[in-house]
Amino acid sequence: MISVTKFNGEVMVVNAELIETVEKTPDTIVSLITGKKYMVKETVEEIIAKVMEYRQQLPPFWHKVATGLGEETEE
Repeated sequence: MISVTKFNGEVMVVNAELIETVEKTPDTIVSLITGKKYMVKETVEEIIAKVMEYRQQLPPFWHKVATGLGEETEE
């Protein structure tokens, strides 16, 4: 999740995994895969940096596989 600021000053949190596109038109528009669009104060570059920071906090996929997370156990 990343926080962004609407033009009315309200801070909202967006699921970074749902972001489809970020456009500069000249305002920044964040489009989600759900079809919703939000005009925000952050620049395209700031949104990219926030998404990259968010993703760096996630454990790598290989770590999940190596530790057996997500595997079903047979009983």
